[in-house]
Amino acid sequence: MKFLLFSSFARLVLDRDPQRVSGGAELQMGLLAQALVQRGHQVTLLGAGTDFTDEPVIDGVQIRVGGRFDSGDLLDTLRSFVRVAQVLKTDRPEWVVIMGAGTWLWLLWLLQLPFNFATAFITASDIDADGSYRKMFPLRGWLYEFALGRVARTIAMSEYQRRGLIRFGLQPGFYRNLLLPSSNHPVTKDIDFLWVSSAQQLKQPEIFLRLAEQLPHRHFVMICPLKDNLALFESIQLRASALENLEFHSLIPYHEVQTFFQRAQIFVNTSDYEGFPNTFLQAGLARTALLSLRVDPDEIVTRHGSGICACGDIETFYKGATSMINNPQALLTMQERVAEYVALRHSTEANLEAFLAALHQQ
Repeated sequence: MKFLLFSSFARLVLDRDPQRVSGGAELQMGLLAQALVQRGHQVTLLGAGTDFTDEPVIDGVQIRVGGRFDSGDLLDTLRSFVRVAQVLKTDRPEWVVIMGAGTWLWLLWLLQLPFNFATAFITASDIDADGSYRKMFPLRGWLYEFALGRVARTIAMSEYQRRGLIRFGLQPGFYRNLLLPSSNHPVTKDIDFLWVSSAQQLKQPEIFLRLAEQLPHRHFVMICPLKDNLALFESIQLRASALENLEFHSLIPYHEVQTFFQRAQIFVNTSDYEGFPNTFLQAGLARTALLSLRVDPDEIVTRHGSGICACGDIETFYKGATSMINNPQALLTMQERVAEYVALRHSTEANLEAFLAALHQQ
């Protein structure tokens, strides 16, 4: 089959650009592009950008540029709409795949008829499936939900998201996150607490800094690249520099991050909401226990014993951190459980099969 994957910066997963990283949805789209090519499909990855002369083929994936469709600016969107239409006219994909709620699902729906492709939408976050996106962004949310009910396929990536799409009256397909390649070389676990995410308010990085202040004799590592909130990034970087027990990194390329997970005893998530974080899978691959303030997709933490989820209670979160790091035997059990969970449910081969099957379900 011939696919076009629509994703702002998923190309960074392929070209390993050390100057910038992108989000979890873009990581999954990059991995999906690679997996589809390895299966023999033809794949174009349409990303954001204005350098139309730089459109290489990487790992068998054709890279195309669609303008600044990621900026949210109306003029940028109109220009990108023209450019995306040109790419669709040239490439003639059978399927266009997009991940994550937004106005572009509606715009792609408008382009389906003239260019004769089918659209597959994949949930990236819980807000895509439970009505929260429309509450947060009323106009964009209305356009998104209108298109959601009219695209050829909707696909969930967690049971929570699947149930949410069913409540919209849909019959979603289902597959789980694909995995980054991982080395199994043994590494000493010399990091007590690891935090990996971009500088966004919804990620609540300041909570991790307060945890480091409360446990001054423990080794903390924070990987926190700038996304679009420069003031927040600079404030976090400044506070981190004052903590002697915290090692701060503003940018680590995808292919190097896994080493930090292998070195970590506990991975910490402080987000207000997520989908199914890629970082939880990276923790599982590295046998790293999970400490989560709120996020617990498919109850990987609570039901499967992979760590502690505080269900939004900050005091439970801080007490849980101390309990985990001071009880080596219980911590080892949590590390084993998260590794078992990921090994059982997140085979890339099996989940690629589930993705392809979802496209053909009636």
